[in-house]
Amino acid sequence: MNTSEVAKLLGVSSSTVQRWVKQLRLPMEKNERGHYHFSSEDIHLLKEIHEQLQNGTLLHEITPVNEKKNVRRGAVKSVENEQALEKLAAKVSEIEICMHAKADSVASYQLLQHRREIEDLQDQVKILTRQLELLQNQFNELNKPTQTEKLSVFDHSKVKRKKKNFVSSIFGF
Repeated sequence: MNTSEVAKLLGVSSSTVQRWVKQLRLPMEKNERGHYHFSSEDIHLLKEIHEQLQNGTLLHEITPVNEKKNVRRGAVKSVENEQALEKLAAKVSEIEICMHAKADSVASYQLLQHRREIEDLQDQVKILTRQLELLQNQFNELNKPTQTEKLSVFDHSKVKRKKKNFVSSIFGF
């Protein structure tokens, strides 16, 4: 089959089929004029590529079946100077110990500071309580009736008043 026949079979354009062959570097046969000639195996491969593209796979992520991409592998360099590595590990451990000690001392300082603040607040509450009690006592003393106020109260029911005549009250006799 030629390119246009394969394109019609897959439902894509001829240029799309050519682009797939070039970008994926598919080993396709060419005739004497330089046109692609697709075998049944090639058509099956192109159908698989078309299905992968329709499922959302990007063209550069597709690996043809007959060609496997080389997996890049990195080489791990071996440590030539193990004494330096051990020295570095010891230094890291020492720094961690210092860091934990510093964190403990900071936490202890903060606890002591908070304790002092709480004690100061408790002292202020005691002072305010004493002042409140004093003011309450003074208020009670001021509101207590005195002896003279008790004696100056008259019993109005026992005192009889002299009734004046209505006429004399008018003319002022």
